[in-house]
Amino acid sequence: MSQHLLVGITGILALGVGAHWIAWRLRLPPILLLLTVGVVAGPVTGFIHPRALLGNLLTPIVSSSVALILFEGGLRLKVSELARIGNVVRNLVLIGATVTWIVTALAARYVLRLDDGLAILVGAILVVSGPTVIAPLLRYVRPSTTIASVLRWESILIDPLGAVLAVLVYEALALGPIEQATARAAAIFIRIIFAGVVVGAGGAVMMIQPLKRYWIPDFLQNAVTLAAVVGVFTASNVLARDSGLLAVTIMGITLANQKQAPVRHIMEFKESLSILLVSSLFIVIASELKYRDFRYIGLRSLLFLAILILVARPLAVAISTIRSSLNWRERLYLACMCPRGVVAASVMSVFALRLAGPGDTQAAQLVPLAFVVVMGTVIIYGLAAAPMAHALKLALPNPQGTLIAGAGPVAQAIARSVHEQGFPTLLVDTNRANVNDAQLSGIPAYYGSILSEDLVDRIEMHGIGRLLALTSNDEVNSLAALHFIEIFGRAAVFQLPPQHTDESRRQSVAPHLRGRLLFGEGCTHAWLREQLEAGGVIKTTALTEAFDYRAFQARHGGAAVPLFLVSEGGSLNVFTTDQPLTPRPGQSIISLIPSG
Repeated sequence: MSQHLLVGITGILALGVGAHWIAWRLRLPPILLLLTVGVVAGPVTGFIHPRALLGNLLTPIVSSSVALILFEGGLRLKVSELARIGNVVRNLVLIGATVTWIVTALAARYVLRLDDGLAILVGAILVVSGPTVIAPLLRYVRPSTTIASVLRWESILIDPLGAVLAVLVYEALALGPIEQATARAAAIFIRIIFAGVVVGAGGAVMMIQPLKRYWIPDFLQNAVTLAAVVGVFTASNVLARDSGLLAVTIMGITLANQKQAPVRHIMEFKESLSILLVSSLFIVIASELKYRDFRYIGLRSLLFLAILILVARPLAVAISTIRSSLNWRERLYLACMCPRGVVAASVMSVFALRLAGPGDTQAAQLVPLAFVVVMGTVIIYGLAAAPMAHALKLALPNPQGTLIAGAGPVAQAIARSVHEQGFPTLLVDTNRANVNDAQLSGIPAYYGSILSEDLVDRIEMHGIGRLLALTSNDEVNSLAALHFIEIFGRAAVFQLPPQHTDESRRQSVAPHLRGRLLFGEGCTHAWLREQLEAGGVIKTTALTEAFDYRAFQARHGGAAVPLFLVSEGGSLNVFTTDQPLTPRPGQSIISLIPSG
């Protein structure tokens, strides 16, 4: 039995992480592949049976995992974003959710032919969206900052509120008489909100003080945070059942927006944990489907799904964005993006168990209905997310823009060479004179710190896909690289080699504590500035069959230093010390040509 359990758990983890990695390699939405693998591993092959493996532990494990995912999502919500999108988020969470509830309940009643009470409950459950799906899609699509912020805020806030709404509807329906049900539901609502807010905010305060006073050593901080999140989730649920998701969301948002204790390192750990949990949870949910459940999946359930996608979401967004600052492209994209995830499936499963009785075919429809909604919305929104964002010009398929740390003479010269080739470029510097000089020469520049936590919220990141750290300060370059690794990925974060170029000093800085080293071993900031001040120039040269890279180097006596390579397809490739490029005819090379 223990061997069987070990194989099952290992299979869930391996399939989840493997599917996520394959999706990344194939440039597919990861959730789509995760659900497909889960169906194959569950009802098709019978390799994984989560409930048989975990028994009564399955629901607590899923609930705790969702709590950790919501906490990680809350850590990414900056209150400063609400100055731009607060009205839209508020309307989507309140008005939009109400519209979705009404339309979904009507569809459940008249399309699925569920009883009135069950139809209202299904409508309440399916108002959720969820970071378990939205976060991977945003990471995959990388839309404009405004759209990403709206979707992130909506998905994280509406999950706990949707779960609370479902509980209130269930309790009200169980009581019968409208007066008694209303009073009971109001009391439950107050208790859930009170417990969630108080326990969540209290948990955040209890974390801030030890972190602020350095009472917790660095190597224990992630473990303590993990235990604290699960503790807050449990304590809140004990005080008021089903309030735990709200509590951990409040806890995450509070920690993210306080200034007393640093939490970025905790956020990075939770992001890695969240990816593992999302991968495993979708494998578990999909593999829980049984062959007998397929008999409830037919034209009616597909029509119900179509109403959710084509009627409920567009109507909710249209009403919620009246008089908002969003343009028509952003509104259209929001109307076409509302996938359901783990919370919808798990809450539906919980109420299916509570309502199930001998011969109750209506309650038996809830689990397959949840699967149809989750799988259907993930497939449709997942496949449409990137093409629609590109068609509406809200995202680029392969962003080639460059964010540059520093706006001094070296950074300006390099940025100008890239900008002249048509690639979006933005310099960031705390030296106002450098920023003014760059702007006067026609190079976009921003006055601020590259290390600021809210920099990405204050600049337009649309079309930018890499960082070049080109300041004269090696420590700032390394910190900027670390800061942006979580945004662009390690492969797209670069910095100049440190001033100490001897092997013993350079190797003392571990690769995971810096970006990829630019251009060549000796291309430090001091060397580049010396070459430019001596009359060196940065120029672009087109390579042909008659004038290839070898001829180019021969013309300059082998002294030319290649910086960038513009491919035939118009992508910008960076020369680095760890991965040399091979220029070919038809490409253009941007290089530093020393004087003389």
